[in-house]
Amino acid sequence: MRSTSVDAARLPRLPSEFLWGASTAAYQIEGAADEDGRGTSIWDSFTRRPGTVRDGHTGDVACDHYHRFDEDVSLMRRLGLDAYRFSISWPRILPSGAGKVEPRGLDFYDRLVDALLDAGIEPTPTLFHWDLPQALEDEGGWLNRATADRFAAYAAVAAERLGDRVKRWITLNEPFVHMSLGYSLGVHAPGRTLMLGALPVAHHQLLGHGLATAALRAAVPDARVLIANNCTPVRLRSDARSDEDSAAATAYDALHNRLFNDPILLGSYPDLSHYDMTDPSWGGVVREGDLDTISAPLDGLGVNYYNPTWVTAPTDPAAGLPFDLTEPQEPYQRTTCDWPVVPDGLTELLTGLKSRYGKALPPVWITENGCAQPIGSHDQARIEYLAGHIDAVARAVARGVDVRGYFTWSLLDNFEWAEGYHQRFGLVEVDFATQLRTPRASFEWYRSLIAHQRS
Repeated sequence: MRSTSVDAARLPRLPSEFLWGASTAAYQIEGAADEDGRGTSIWDSFTRRPGTVRDGHTGDVACDHYHRFDEDVSLMRRLGLDAYRFSISWPRILPSGAGKVEPRGLDFYDRLVDALLDAGIEPTPTLFHWDLPQALEDEGGWLNRATADRFAAYAAVAAERLGDRVKRWITLNEPFVHMSLGYSLGVHAPGRTLMLGALPVAHHQLLGHGLATAALRAAVPDARVLIANNCTPVRLRSDARSDEDSAAATAYDALHNRLFNDPILLGSYPDLSHYDMTDPSWGGVVREGDLDTISAPLDGLGVNYYNPTWVTAPTDPAAGLPFDLTEPQEPYQRTTCDWPVVPDGLTELLTGLKSRYGKALPPVWITENGCAQPIGSHDQARIEYLAGHIDAVARAVARGVDVRGYFTWSLLDNFEWAEGYHQRFGLVEVDFATQLRTPRASFEWYRSLIAHQRS
């Protein structure tokens, strides 16, 4: 492996109890899509539609983690992880989303959890990482309030089986992204294009989070519950200085960040008047008592960070959105996803959360952060990305933000949603034809970083 000039030993030391991890998601790595009673998910259906995923890729096999998890846990042990964040496949446990439980699905997660614990790695499952059972989508999906109740029932099933060994749980992954790409724009499953008509999806996901939090704590009294929100600093382009531009930034921040953080941390929704939403009940969607359920105290806030978002005032206000997304004028380095690499945005985000929420902000975990780089590259760019963002976390901690851990995305190359297998985020390269795993230089760098931070 090519050596790197980024010395892990030179990064600031984080607290001795700081947790180091890596993340994956069920549909992206497990495969075994039609084995052991697993039901159909919305991603199984979505990938069957022509033109939805690059080159027609599917997650039918993915990394074959369902059969190769022992090998993957061995890699995690070699990496020195404190914790592993994975997701549980809802349709693998409840093939129809509710009702009959599939014991073979629970057996798989039993084996995975035991393998992790034997390796000294804390299992940290996410209950929903976008793979809704198709049977529930047929009934309206997250547009249907009943899905929140079914999510809580599913959480109870998982907790009753695994809660004797699993103590840290994450309810939802990136509800903003699932709402916006899945229900507003149709880029992800289930492929709906409702634009602002998708807002009930936000409330029903958050209600599901609150109900699942109660279900987890009922089954596991010492459970520690988080949610993983995708958060972004909202920036104006350097030439955008008008009051209209500032209003656009406020409007976008309300939609992307505050819509999913305020109800949980403050017990109220942000001002959505920019979206012609002035009725606090959202036309009957938000019912009495819902916000009390949603705002039950959390043990931590998961933050997924990739880059800031730049906005300006809309060039066509009649188009229906109070902002335009734009590109920065600064010449940032780019990942193969064409995302700008902005480590200081993570410091800005974390200190901004502390400033906005104060004592209402629970401890923070970075539950996703990583970058796609070209396959076969010498991996220097990924190492520099990780070093820059971990340094950004350390700077936020130095400014008083209570950050407890960092999970990089991702342990393995995987099925990257609408991009199929074209974007490579893994510390471990996966040859999808042979399923050969090859640790990259960034794997060894992250291993050395963890070892140094513990020394």
